[in-house]
Amino acid sequence: MRRSVFICAAAFVAGAWGIVPSAKALPSYARQTGLPCSGCHTTPPELNNAGRLFKLMAYIDRTENTSITAEPDTRRAPLKLLQTLPLSAFFETSMTSTKVPQPGSQNWNFQFPQDISIFLAGAWTSHIGSFLQVTYNMQDDHFSADNTDIRYANKTTVSGKELVYGVTLNNNPTLEDLWNSTPAWGYPFIAPDSTPSPAAAPIINGTLAQDVAGLGAYTMWDQHVYFAGTLYRSDHVGDAQPTTGACCTYNIQGTAPYWRLAYQQNGRTASLEVGAYGMHMKSTPGAVTGAEDSYTDFGPDIEYDRTIGKDVVTVRATYLRENAALVGSATNGTADPGPHHLNASNANVAYHFGNRLSGTMGWFLTDGTNDPLLYAPAAITGSANGGARSEGISANVSYWPYQNVDLAVQYTDYTRFNGGATNYDGSGRAASDNNTVYLLARFVF
Repeated sequence: MRRSVFICAAAFVAGAWGIVPSAKALPSYARQTGLPCSGCHTTPPELNNAGRLFKLMAYIDRTENTSITAEPDTRRAPLKLLQTLPLSAFFETSMTSTKVPQPGSQNWNFQFPQDISIFLAGAWTSHIGSFLQVTYNMQDDHFSADNTDIRYANKTTVSGKELVYGVTLNNNPTLEDLWNSTPAWGYPFIAPDSTPSPAAAPIINGTLAQDVAGLGAYTMWDQHVYFAGTLYRSDHVGDAQPTTGACCTYNIQGTAPYWRLAYQQNGRTASLEVGAYGMHMKSTPGAVTGAEDSYTDFGPDIEYDRTIGKDVVTVRATYLRENAALVGSATNGTADPGPHHLNASNANVAYHFGNRLSGTMGWFLTDGTNDPLLYAPAAITGSANGGARSEGISANVSYWPYQNVDLAVQYTDYTRFNGGATNYDGSGRAASDNNTVYLLARFVF
């Protein structure tokens, strides 16, 4: 049986490599700029200096006139329309296995597709552009809103230095960021959707993704100092409007401010970014009024890129501290009273062999306050001791035989999961039982 499973896995990889036709970079951006995907990426979705500048300027940069314009006069407003709609799509298929199958389910789970995404991505007008994504997920069997960032950008000169300024409308804190060290675009860049995930995570670490809407502004001075600030409100996709909040654990009271500060230095063969980011939120669980939970997240990040011939080595790290007062959850009986905290660390190093092959090794750790109500015992997903600690390493190899085809293998190894190494869930499952092999083929159009 084990031999047949490995034969199936090998066949999947070999088949994916064999059916590749004559490389998250989007062809709509490439068509717009006239550049290959490697013009903005080391390997997608990792941005290089040019890619960061392209995003900063609202996804707008053209090598030729691709617009229809009408000049204003005393009776007409100006008009600027694209000659072609900036559409892209990707198709992902995958195979996933855990070291020990989840009880009652098959292992080497094959998803065809895992998901399909459609993007409206590129310039809308002279100063407005977008990264707008809707995704079909096989498990939900429908399309839904995904990462979306619509922005306006312009620039001026202050004291002889360039000042870029812009406005962003997005649905995921850190989505607006230019670097790959913060959660929205951070490593791991791919993930299965059929394996257990650690229960504890800071709110800024993907917990609010696609469940909020935010309006913010950003600036970059002299291509060195970057600052962004966004105010978020809950925006429960799929819930009735106006919302009662009954659907969801997080219902923002007032607005939740997010901030980002970074300094970058770009050289001929190296670039360095050091920064910090954070968010504060008050939320009523399961309602729009009543006792509130309070969360404050903050922490530093760093990214360093070094070019070695035609190759690039990248080092990234971030740390988040979350302080929380779960008054609303304690009132509902889903958390202990008293202060809570989480510490979340993520560090990884990648080596890019040109723009076709990359290998990444990462380490992650989340730990914090034990709470037997918040992290209750449950088979596979729960915690026997109320612990938040999850720790492990992951390794990824991605091969881009063409710039719109990605073939990836990723392995995740857990030393702790939901507070324990053995029998972490109270039902006999060990952390290492969730060790995962993930094979992915992605085709981008």
